[in-house]
Amino acid sequence: MATSAAAFATASALAPHRALAAPTKAQALDTMKKATRFMVEKAAYKGGYVWSYLPDFSRRWGEMEAFPTMIWVQPPGTGTVGHLFLDAYHATGDAYYYDAACKAADALIAIQNPAGGWNYLGDLAGEASLKRWYDTIGKNGWRLEEFQHYYGNATFDDEGTAECCKFMLRMYVEKKDPKYKAAFEKALKFVLESQYPVGGWPQRYPLKDEFHHHGNPDYTSYITFNDDVVGENVEFLIMVYQALGDESVLEPIRRAMNCYLACQQPQPQPAWGLQHTVADLKPAGARTYEPKAFATHATASCLSQLMTFYQLTGDPKYLARVPEALDWLDSVRLPDGVAPGKARYPTFIQVGTGKALFVHRTGSNVVNGRYFTDENPNNTVTHYSSFRNINVAGLRARYETLKATPPEEASKHSPLKGRRALPKYFMVKDLSVEDLSVGGDLSSSAPKGVSADPAKVAKLTAELNAEGWWPTPLTTTSNPYAGDGSPTPAPGDFSETKVGDKTDTSPHPDPNPKIGISTGDFIANMATLIKYVDALPA
Repeated sequence: MATSAAAFATASALAPHRALAAPTKAQALDTMKKATRFMVEKAAYKGGYVWSYLPDFSRRWGEMEAFPTMIWVQPPGTGTVGHLFLDAYHATGDAYYYDAACKAADALIAIQNPAGGWNYLGDLAGEASLKRWYDTIGKNGWRLEEFQHYYGNATFDDEGTAECCKFMLRMYVEKKDPKYKAAFEKALKFVLESQYPVGGWPQRYPLKDEFHHHGNPDYTSYITFNDDVVGENVEFLIMVYQALGDESVLEPIRRAMNCYLACQQPQPQPAWGLQHTVADLKPAGARTYEPKAFATHATASCLSQLMTFYQLTGDPKYLARVPEALDWLDSVRLPDGVAPGKARYPTFIQVGTGKALFVHRTGSNVVNGRYFTDENPNNTVTHYSSFRNINVAGLRARYETLKATPPEEASKHSPLKGRRALPKYFMVKDLSVEDLSVGGDLSSSAPKGVSADPAKVAKLTAELNAEGWWPTPLTTTSNPYAGDGSPTPAPGDFSETKVGDKTDTSPHPDPNPKIGISTGDFIANMATLIKYVDALPA
């Protein structure tokens, strides 16, 4: 958690010779309420949120700078804040938090795509304002190619749609409000309709085919494993089955699990790419710094999912080809001395040759800049690493444990074999399908690790300022929109920077961070307080 020097100084002045006393439950609840009132009544725009704000709200950001009328969907955006408010409601019973969750849900409904999903962001001033943003700020984010074109559809990228789908399910389940039932059913229909027969999902839907991305065919229709698109949708559908007993989602769940098997390539490269073509299930390119290649981190993620699917189903087919993919990962590990100080697994492996590919760029902005790949591990781009840390030994140990576990034993707590209520809390830990398991120790609705450190809670209570927000250094900033970039590169070397010339609107590290309001810190701090309050007697 980032905090301001002024807050530390205040706390030290109050108690220079002793630790802050553990807050009472009433004090913790008061801190929660004060922080929430600020976010709901000051920071929110019509119930929606972005990621960070300057204290005077003169600038605000999601993944990129936002207009004042915009709200962000990508976590930690509006859906994530909504989950947090439901958690706070469950911990306290205070209707203020449920009302705050309703406001967030209403904002998301206002920007829900007619097809049922969500874009990365929305503009409550309307589509004309949103298009103006895409034509200015979005268009000039050199490294953020997903924001350079307005598609008018929804995306599964970065968990945004999945986060909102789960939130709408929770909102409906909470009080069976018809408004949220309609939004949830629309979202569920979107997930089911967009699934390919083979079981995967495109990055964006409804499909568009008229756009060419930097001269390349549009990649957003490809089956997407990047950012765990398939896994997130499987998790949502399992939640639907658990919460509502809707057996119509079981076949799509199994089809999605089988997509991993269908897309694993044959020897000698039994791996996965970030995206795969629908026609022949082969690896495909996406953004210009994501070449047609195998991806080591995506392969590791797919292997982890296959092992989870064995625990969900008890079907050994999900384990059958895990060892060969683990051996492949071992085989592509970089030898000593190739890239000192870097992680040992190259992000991309060329299809066919098996050679490592490294990503570079030249130019200074989106107009004159260009990304390219070669076999040189030096001077690679820093915003998208060409190197990955992968725990192959850990994956192999998990595989060996599951291989030695009989199918019935491995899947005895599978959420596909029985129903239970949705978890009481979503934001106090990273949820996984194991948290939906039936029976066993996982049936407890209390948050994991509820013994939040009283010293940390005391610190949070002391550092919340008079206005009701935690002062946080905003370590990232961006250039304000200054017009489209020049065809002539600006002086300087931008090959390893996070941002190009002054026309590049991409976010980048701020060498002199300003103190501001962080939605992510609000969520994390509130989750700590919820754990603390939940652990105290009524």
